[in-house]
Amino acid sequence: MSTSAKASKTTKAARSASPKAGAPAQTPGPVERAGALRDPLDRDLLALLQVNARTSTADLARQLRTARTTVLARLGRMEREGVIAGYTVRLGQDLRDLGLQAFVGITVQPKAGREVVRQISRMPEVRQLCAVSGEFDYVVLLRAESALRMNTLLDEMGNFDGVVKTTTSVALEWKIDRT
Repeated sequence: MSTSAKASKTTKAARSASPKAGAPAQTPGPVERAGALRDPLDRDLLALLQVNARTSTADLARQLRTARTTVLARLGRMEREGVIAGYTVRLGQDLRDLGLQAFVGITVQPKAGREVVRQISRMPEVRQLCAVSGEFDYVVLLRAESALRMNTLLDEMGNFDGVVKTTTSVALEWKIDRT
């Protein structure tokens, strides 16, 4: 093969491997995210942001005893890699106290999981749904404005096709909340 043919082949391979102009950015996969928290500084930075996501980069840098540009670079990298998915507002305990929140363990019949998840996903009071190992198949974080509404929601969930059993624990106080 001639040198120009090799160069042409290499250029075509490089072009096909690089993203096309205007193509949407791809979300990093699990392999790329595995090393996303590279050292204790990354972990410490995330811990500070979980306490207060509005902390300025200058304050973060002071608390971490590092340069502000280092903080900015790490934040940018963790955002690009999907480690940081966004910044949000957390409600204070007083606002949370206006309603009830409960964790509901759900056991389902074999092969009924998909249908149960579909039914649960239509309930706006569901804050989170996790597939889990152990005693239950799923755990739901449920929020309702009153005990009466919570009772109604629990009855609805218990009557879904495929649900064998539900077990509910009402949250009395949040001791640590990093969500």
